[in-house]
Amino acid sequence: MSSPSAPEGDPGPSGDAGESGEPGAPDRPLAIVAGHGAFAEGLISAAAQIGGRGGIFVGMSNTGLGASEIADAMRDLVDRTGASVIFTDLPAGSCTIAARRLVRERPALTLITGANLATLLDYTFHAHLSPAAAARHAAEKGRDSLLLFGGEGGGAD
Repeated sequence: MSSPSAPEGDPGPSGDAGESGEPGAPDRPLAIVAGHGAFAEGLISAAAQIGGRGGIFVGMSNTGLGASEIADAMRDLVDRTGASVIFTDLPAGSCTIAARRLVRERPALTLITGANLATLLDYTFHAHLSPAAAARHAAEKGRDSLLLFGGEGGGAD
């Protein structure tokens, strides 16, 4: 991902993210995925491979950007795409800080921090809902997808 304005994701063979047959399926980005390094690119690519609807996401990396540049790039993506949901990697990361400021300016935006693949996939499959409802559902699914196996006693014996 060379710049924060470069859309990421696989819109499908015809370039139409809405070709899933889902009634009301969107044909433009509905959400921004932002984070460190290639976080967004990787998640969007995986979501597209599994769910086939990566085109509803646009990615943004904070690589090489300062705090004000991140905020400006995110604001520009929201303005250009009309996205109403922002997914970020870390709850206290620089992308999240910029997104939280943007949400304060624009209360209709929804922010999900700590996004994972389960979160994006669930949002993809519920994109026919209102963005806020789809985001709530996705956040619950993402949280529920975190499981711990093994490690009884908490030690690494």
